Amino acid sequence: MKVRLHRRGLARLVAATLLLSAVLGLVAMPASAHDDPETPHVIPDDPTTPHITGEARPRQIVVVEVNGLIDPIMASYIKRQLVTADGLHAIGVVLQVDSAGSTLDDDELVDLLDSVRLAHLPVGVWVGPSGAQALGGAAHLATAADFAAIAPGGRIGEFTAVAGLVHAHGAASRHDSQLGAAADNASSQAVHSHEGDGLHSGTSVRHYDADTAKGAGLTHSTAPVIGEFLFAMSDEGLLPPIGQNVTGDDGVVRRAPADDVVVSFVKLPLLDGLFHTAASPAVAYLLLLAGLSLLLLDFYTGGIGIAAMVAAVCVLLAAFGLGTLDVRLWALVLLIAGFVAFAVDIQTGVPRFWTAAGGAAVLAGSLTLFGQHSMSWIPLLVGLVGVGAFVLSGLPALVRTRYGTATVGREWLIGVEGTAVTDIDPDGTVEVHGARWRARVNRLTPLQAGEPLRVSGLSGVVLEVEPLEGAAVDYRQMRRKQTDSTVSETE
Repeated sequence: MKVRLHRRGLARLVAATLLLSAVLGLVAMPASAHDDPETPHVIPDDPTTPHITGEARPRQIVVVEVNGLIDPIMASYIKRQLVTADGLHAIGVVLQVDSAGSTLDDDELVDLLDSVRLAHLPVGVWVGPSGAQALGGAAHLATAADFAAIAPGGRIGEFTAVAGLVHAHGAASRHDSQLGAAADNASSQAVHSHEGDGLHSGTSVRHYDADTAKGAGLTHSTAPVIGEFLFAMSDEGLLPPIGQNVTGDDGVVRRAPADDVVVSFVKLPLLDGLFHTAASPAVAYLLLLAGLSLLLLDFYTGGIGIAAMVAAVCVLLAAFGLGTLDVRLWALVLLIAGFVAFAVDIQTGVPRFWTAAGGAAVLAGSLTLFGQHSMSWIPLLVGLVGVGAFVLSGLPALVRTRYGTATVGREWLIGVEGTAVTDIDPDGTVEVHGARWRARVNRLTPLQAGEPLRVSGLSGVVLEVEPLEGAAVDYRQMRRKQTDSTVSETE
C-alpha cells in the first residue's frame, strides 16, 4: 500500500511539473510574440557563413518562410527578421508565402504591413512554390512589398477589408526613390481600395492565378522557382546585379548566382513553430479531440497517469490554438458536452442513449467550430472517425485492460474477496487483488469505504459485489438452486 501511494504521489508530482511548465510556456510565448518591432533582435550569423570584412564580404539575401496562417507569432518573426537582415547588411529580404489567411486583428495586420512597406531594405514576396497560395491577410503582403511574384499553379486573393490599410501596388517601387521621400511618395502613388470590383471590400471571394494576378496589378511577374524570382528583383533594380553567366557541361550558357551571393533560408525556431502549428484549425481541432479522449480514458483510472499528462499537453496546446483562431464558443461547448455524454455510457460497456447524444453533439460542434477560418474535410473526417472508433471500440477495451489483470478471463473473480475503496451506494470503486474496478452493489446492502466485500457477479467491466455478511438474498438464484436440487433427487 505504501509503495502504491508513493508511485501515485510521484505521478502527481510529474503531472504537476508538466502542467506548470506548459502554463509558463503559454505565458511567456505571447509576450515574445508581441515584442516591440522597434527593438532590434539580432540573430547571430549562420555559423557556416564566413565572416568576411571589406570588399570580399558576401552579399546576403534572407528568405523567410511564411507558412500557415499568419498569427502573432509569425508576424513577430517576420518583423524581427526584417530588423535582423538590416543589421546583417543584407541586400534584400524575400518572404516565401504559402498561407491561407491571417488570424491578426486589423491593427496587428496594418502594423505588419507597415513594417514590410517601411523596411530599410528591399522586400519581395514570392507566392511559391507551385500550388502555394496567399489568401486573406496574407495576400495583403504582396501589396505592401516592393516586388511580388507568383509561381505557376499558385493563387492569390480573398482580400478582406482592413480598417486603416493604405496600400499602393502596381506602381513604381518605393526603392526607386530615396527613403527620405517615402512619405511624399505614399500620397503620389496609385493608392486605391478596389471598391469598384470588390477586391478589398470584404465581400470578394475572387482568386487570381499566375496569369491574372499580374494583370490585376497584384504581382509584377511569374517565377516558378526562387532563383528566377531573385533575378527578376535584380532586373527591376531592387537588388544589385547578382547573376553571372555559366557555361554548363553541355555547352549551354545559363544564368547562375554570383559567387559572392549567399541566400539564407530561415524559418520559425522549434518552440515558436510548435505554437504556430497548434494555431492552425486542423491541428487545434485534432489536439482538442485527442486531449478530451485521453481525459475520458483517464477518468476511469485510479490516479493521474501517462494518459492524463498527455491529455493535459494536448488540451493546453489546443486551448492556445483555439484562442488564436476565430472559434464559436457554443460549438466548443457542444464538443465538450459530447464527451461528457460519452462518459455516462462508458462504464456500462454498451453504447446507449448518451452515446448517441454525445455523437450528435460532437458532430454538430465539429461542423460549426470555426467561423472565419475554415478546415478541410480530411482532418474533420479523421477526427470524427477516430473519436467514433475510440468511444465505441477502443475505449471500452482500454478500460477493461486498465482495470483487468494479467489473467485471461474474469470469471475467476466471482467469489474473490476485496475491499471498497469508495462508498458503494449503489456504484463505486473496489480493489480486488491489487487492481481497482468499477463496482455495483444491491441497493439494500450499501458498502462503506474500507469495508470488506465479495464479488458475486460480472456485468461488462463492472463487478457486482456484496458484503461478506448480511448480503441481500437473490430469491431467483435460490429458486434456481432448489430446482436443480429437485432434479438431482428425482434422478
